[in-house]
Amino acid sequence: MTALVATFFGIGNLRPAPGTWGSVAAVVLAVAAYEAGLALLVPVAAVLATVAGFWAVPRYLATSTSSDPSEVVIDEVAGQWLALSFTFIPLWSHNVEALTFGAWPGWAVPFLLFRLFDIWKPWIIGRADRRGDAAGVMLDDLWAGLFAGIGSVILAAVYHIWLKPMIG
Repeated sequence: MTALVATFFGIGNLRPAPGTWGSVAAVVLAVAAYEAGLALLVPVAAVLATVAGFWAVPRYLATSTSSDPSEVVIDEVAGQWLALSFTFIPLWSHNVEALTFGAWPGWAVPFLLFRLFDIWKPWIIGRADRRGDAAGVMLDDLWAGLFAGIGSVILAAVYHIWLKPMIG
C-alpha cells in the first residue's frame, strides 16, 4: 500500500522524468474531474494527496537507500493539484469548461509553472528540498504548487486586466 501511494499507483515508475509523468497524471485526472462537474474535488484531492504523501513517504523512504527516490511522485501530484486549484475554482465559478479553447491556460499554465518551480527550486522550495527528509520531499512540491498557483493567478490577471482589452 505504501509503494502504491508513494508512486501514485505506479506512475512514478514511468521513465524518463517520473516527476513530469506524475504531474501529467495529476492534470489529466483534475481536468477529467472538472469536466465531470467535480471541480471542487481538485482542492479536496490536493489535501488528500498531501495527507497520503505525509503518511506514505516516510514509510517508503525507510525502505530506500535514497533520501528522495525519483519514483516517489505523490509529492508532485499533491503540488500539482494545489497549483490547479488556484485556476480551477475561478473557472468553475464562471461556468467555464476546462477543455474549451479559451480555458486551456487554466490547466496548462499551472502545469508549466509547477514543473518550472519544481525543477529550478528557487528560494524556500530549494530550502525544503535540501532538508533531505520525508517532510522535505513533500514540502518542496507543496511550495512549488503554491507559487505556481499564485503565479497562474497573477498571469491571468495581467492577461484579463491589461492584455485582453488591448488586443480587443
